[in-house]
Amino acid sequence: MNGASTQTLQDTQCVSETASSLRIFGLPLPLFFIAFAVMAVAIVTDTLPTGMIGALLVMVILGELLGFIGDRLPLVKTYLGGGAIVAIFGAAALVYLNWLPAGVTNNVTTFMQDGGFLNFYIAALITGSILGMDSKVLVKVGSRYALPLLCSVAFAGLFAMAVGALLGFSPQDALVVITLPIMGGGMGAGAVPMSQIYEQLLGQPASYYISILVPALALGNVFAIIIAGMLNGLAKRFPSWTGNGQMMPGVEIEERESVFDLSKLGIGLVAALTFFAGGEILGDVVPLHPYALMIILVALLKITNVVPESVNEAASQWFQFVAKNWTFALLFGIGIAYTDLGQVIDAISLTYVLIVFAVVAGAAFGAGIVGKLVGFYPIESAITAGLCMANMGGTGDVAVLSAARRMQLMPFAQISSRLGGALILLISSIIVPMFFAG
Repeated sequence: MNGASTQTLQDTQCVSETASSLRIFGLPLPLFFIAFAVMAVAIVTDTLPTGMIGALLVMVILGELLGFIGDRLPLVKTYLGGGAIVAIFGAAALVYLNWLPAGVTNNVTTFMQDGGFLNFYIAALITGSILGMDSKVLVKVGSRYALPLLCSVAFAGLFAMAVGALLGFSPQDALVVITLPIMGGGMGAGAVPMSQIYEQLLGQPASYYISILVPALALGNVFAIIIAGMLNGLAKRFPSWTGNGQMMPGVEIEERESVFDLSKLGIGLVAALTFFAGGEILGDVVPLHPYALMIILVALLKITNVVPESVNEAASQWFQFVAKNWTFALLFGIGIAYTDLGQVIDAISLTYVLIVFAVVAGAAFGAGIVGKLVGFYPIESAITAGLCMANMGGTGDVAVLSAARRMQLMPFAQISSRLGGALILLISSIIVPMFFAG
């Protein structure tokens, strides 16, 4: 079954499902809107609990509702990241239009920033995504895959700085506030932790950088999908450039099957928090951001097989639980606490759009050329090591591979989204002080 027919079947199934029983956050619509009504009454009567309970209730209910809407808007779900973008910008719009009481906004902001919910999510993300990968993949494919991955970042930066210089845009800003976030694996794994790194290293508040990064991510996702479709067409004209979904002769990655076990969630939670604390400890003695140090620590222990397989599995399942249940809540919180819609509107310009396109085109070009040199098919390398670095993470991977008609490349796309995003955080911790020293 080809990609087009697969997509048609999925669309038919989606229509059938929504016609029979719509659900939000796993709840039938009547039950969900009962919870929504309770939240609304609590807000109106000023009886919404403060702290984690009130903040998380608002974030989950409104985040899931906005995500539900965004995942069903035709153009938005196809090109702009779907529910993720709507959850962020919808929350930012509620603040911008003063449709949320100041007390609710302040409570969510406090929970996100001072309450540590953002760090809590990122700890699960980094630990689970790396420990959940097959160590054989990291060793076997990583040594060969790393070069086109790095060169996709290098060419993306070079293209962006060149176009930026031609258009009067600071080359440093083209690299730091546009290129690196686009290549960083989406919002949760890229722009959000990166904005905190920038806040620490550059001095402006994280909200300033988020407001610049979010439109870049959305536009980058659009261009990644468009270029993926173009590469699929190019493959038909130059068949020697493609393996038709195979990266290189004789190299395949098998998907690991995981049986969900409720008892493992607590173990995964402890593992994530322990590694996060380990990154903080190392940050006191090593001049790198704790996120980057945490990534290095987790990856080293994974590659050397120090962590028991039971803990690897538990960390992966904890991450899946957190991502499934709290991603839209987190994105809504990002919209409230870190996204100034006024600054977002001011940031978008023709120059900005052209630089974003240069980033994505450079990523595909660099990954394709260097992928060919290390033995990959250039089309597949450009799609996975290039475009799947420049899209919006998991949802972007699906969209890009669907446009390229190469869904079987998903394991390689996940390497780019998971390890590539972690790599960008590490690179940003090193590069930013070099460009902006003093």
